[in-house]
Amino acid sequence: MTVATRAELPASRRQPAGRKSQQRVKEILQAGRDVFSEKGYERATTAEIAQRLGISEATVFSYFRGKRELCARVIGDWYDEIIEAIESGLPRDGTVRQQFAFIVRTHLRLMLVNGTDLCALVLSEGRARHHELSEALTELQRRYTAPLMRVLAQGRESGQIRNDMPLRLLRSMVFGPMEHVLWDATLANRHIDIDATADRLIDVLWAALTPPDLALSALQQFRVEVAEANRRFEDAARGATGTPRDHE
Repeated sequence: MTVATRAELPASRRQPAGRKSQQRVKEILQAGRDVFSEKGYERATTAEIAQRLGISEATVFSYFRGKRELCARVIGDWYDEIIEAIESGLPRDGTVRQQFAFIVRTHLRLMLVNGTDLCALVLSEGRARHHELSEALTELQRRYTAPLMRVLAQGRESGQIRNDMPLRLLRSMVFGPMEHVLWDATLANRHIDIDATADRLIDVLWAALTPPDLALSALQQFRVEVAEANRRFEDAARGATGTPRDHE
């Protein structure tokens, strides 16, 4: 996690300086991830997290001010893992559509393959109105969606993404359907084919993101090219059959 990223999270009570302290924080975060994933935010306790590590609850509080800060850090670190996977694998030389498709597919895979329980945590208790995690999650989600926002902005500059709606609404247009898929897969416990679902989502979402006039222009250009190809074929056919007649 970068310095700028960490500044957006609640400040920890003690900054781990030594190797032993850093290792302790890692252990607390891993135990926290396990407990929050299994129990959800409301039923999870710092006492159980400490018990799993064989340490006192006071030791947990010496590094984190409370359950809210610890949970926000757990989710923040998980988001960072997904961001890193997207940033490192994004096809920079690819088209805007290829980059967009990579983000959607990677998002679904990482959420559903390894992070199902944390995904359920964020979608349920973490998203509830007036929940004590809501404010922290709002900040985390802004940077979590940053790679998509950059791709959408690039697409808008090149004329491939519609410019009649604010980018923040386009972001919601993308993440809303993906969130619905995640709800079905995690909270409703439904099995889905991740790759097939991602392909369908990409097609539908890209069509919604593309400027209507661009789609119409592409169709018109296609019709012109087909008409031109037909004309050339007919000219060639007439030439082939007309040559003998010219010599009669």
